[in-house]
Amino acid sequence: MKTFFERLRERRLASVFTLLATLSIAIIGGSFAAHGVHGQDKNNSSADATPLKVVESPVPPNQFVKIAKEVGPAVVNINTMTLPKQANNQKRDFHQFQAPNNPNGGQGDDGQGQNGLQDFFNRFFGGQMPDQGGDDGGQVRESLGSGMIVDPKGYIVTNNHVIEKADKIYVKLSTDPDNSDPGRPARVIGVDKATDLAVIKIDTDKPLPTVQFGNSEKVQVGDWVEAIGSPFALAHTVTAGIISAKNRTIEPGASGQFQHFLQTDAAINPGNSGGPLLDMNGNVIGVNTAIYTQSAGNQGIGFAMPSNTVVQVYNDLIGPEHKVVRGSIGIQFRPGLSSAVNRVYGFKNGVLVQDVQPGGPADSAGLKPGDIITTVDGRSIKDGDDLVNDIAGRKPGSTIRLGYLRNGKQMDTTVTIGDRDKVFANLNNPQQSSGPQSGNDEGESKLGIVVHEASPAITAKIHEQGMEITSVRSGSFADLQGLVPGLVITRINRQPVATKAEYDAIVSKLKSGDDVVFEVRDPRHPETGINYLGGTL
Repeated sequence: MKTFFERLRERRLASVFTLLATLSIAIIGGSFAAHGVHGQDKNNSSADATPLKVVESPVPPNQFVKIAKEVGPAVVNINTMTLPKQANNQKRDFHQFQAPNNPNGGQGDDGQGQNGLQDFFNRFFGGQMPDQGGDDGGQVRESLGSGMIVDPKGYIVTNNHVIEKADKIYVKLSTDPDNSDPGRPARVIGVDKATDLAVIKIDTDKPLPTVQFGNSEKVQVGDWVEAIGSPFALAHTVTAGIISAKNRTIEPGASGQFQHFLQTDAAINPGNSGGPLLDMNGNVIGVNTAIYTQSAGNQGIGFAMPSNTVVQVYNDLIGPEHKVVRGSIGIQFRPGLSSAVNRVYGFKNGVLVQDVQPGGPADSAGLKPGDIITTVDGRSIKDGDDLVNDIAGRKPGSTIRLGYLRNGKQMDTTVTIGDRDKVFANLNNPQQSSGPQSGNDEGESKLGIVVHEASPAITAKIHEQGMEITSVRSGSFADLQGLVPGLVITRINRQPVATKAEYDAIVSKLKSGDDVVFEVRDPRHPETGINYLGGTL
């Protein structure tokens, strides 16, 4: 016989099951009621269903469509092959901007480069696909890029880094069959490393479609643009965006002096290099060259060489010499000087000469390190870029009138323009030297450096007396200005420091808030001339 508690438990369980069943029926019933679901009726016919149809859109094709159809046939796919070389075990990467050979970044008529470009092409690259053959151990390497036909006879503009060091170059037109054939063989007409541009040519028995060039100077930030190329081997890919900035220099120093890019957010990826960036009239306003990336893919920042530069370079490369000739006066300077330098040397606009190439045009005209170039043919010079653009565009053999300041006095001279390549042919021939690096000085606590008088051997190398830096305290004023052991300070705030006594006398008068500018030379690389380093103490 069941106890009272057992019967009570059975009644409670029965109540719970009854409640759950009731709730389930209510939920299912509500669902049917809400959605009208009745289960599949096998006898129900779908004869009343209307078949779907594709309708013609009344919207006319947009401008991007028209441009792609008109310009697409003139955009080509470029494949290159690099044959194995017994003594060459270096891998080719994507687009690599070369750092200046000169460790101090000295450069002619255009400023100075900078160190610390490690991993640069991890951020900036273009055109070439990764090596298809793995490592370089005796295997053929392949790469990919784009180009554009600019002459119906088969002349094509692309990037130099697309075809550089290639043993074989092949071009595929939009009308060529997409098969195992690598394409039509091409030959190099000329290259210009300074702008990363190249001209190649294919043979053709009939006129080819060409692109037209627009005026990149008229382009405005915010203008719509369209890019066509072969990213990741996907031929004739079209992307669109806007011009997001102008006059971008993405590599400092000598390597970037003639590279002032248009910036765009149109998707550009490896393989796009050498392809056109087009305005809404279908005209080429740039040659796609590089992207900023942290993932080896597009991140919305691409760079294109402006069309006005492309036209100038192309016209030189198809000339008799197949090279770009740029004017030079044979000077070196450092761009981006601190405001302290300007205040100490008494100028706002102009170019402070760091070094004068021996036997060069400026040397022959009497210019010296420390002179400040202020005008060219009466026109005021804003900065180093302004000077470079003016001088580089002039023909060797022509003359200009330079206005400059020397010790605060206005002077002028006539300079004959030289060929930049010839003027600086021997600039990057570094020389090594060593000297004593010991001694103490009273500037250690104030400036953070220890110096001693430069040895006769070092003085002979730099042709000037000064104080050699033996140590620099990390985080000190000198450290922040870029001073390093081995450099020789020849002047502080324009006053010579040929002896320890002169150095101590000048340093002892410096106080917090003073502008301090060091004139320094590197005896290991005397060809770089004077460096002007300084800031506010």
